[in-house]
Amino acid sequence: MTPEETHAAVLDIIQTIVPDEDLSALNDDEALRDQIDLDSMDFLDIVMELRKLYKVQVPEEDYPNLASMAGCVTYLQPLLADATSHCQTV
Repeated sequence: MTPEETHAAVLDIIQTIVPDEDLSALNDDEALRDQIDLDSMDFLDIVMELRKLYKVQVPEEDYPNLASMAGCVTYLQPLLADATSHCQTV
């Protein structure tokens, strides 16, 4: 997955978790919780969706890496690239 595809995948997951939020004006460098109504359970739902959809495990100590959209893309992009390449070879 490219960084742009990773960004879109994370946005899709967030939109599923908080469907009433307008994500069009998100600032990639700001904490997601400061921009949208995202509580700790919503955050865990995002992590669970990543695991369910892409087989990506995010250890709890790495959760701070997912605080902003830019952090999500930086952290997840190599993991999602690896996950999707495994899916394509199966």
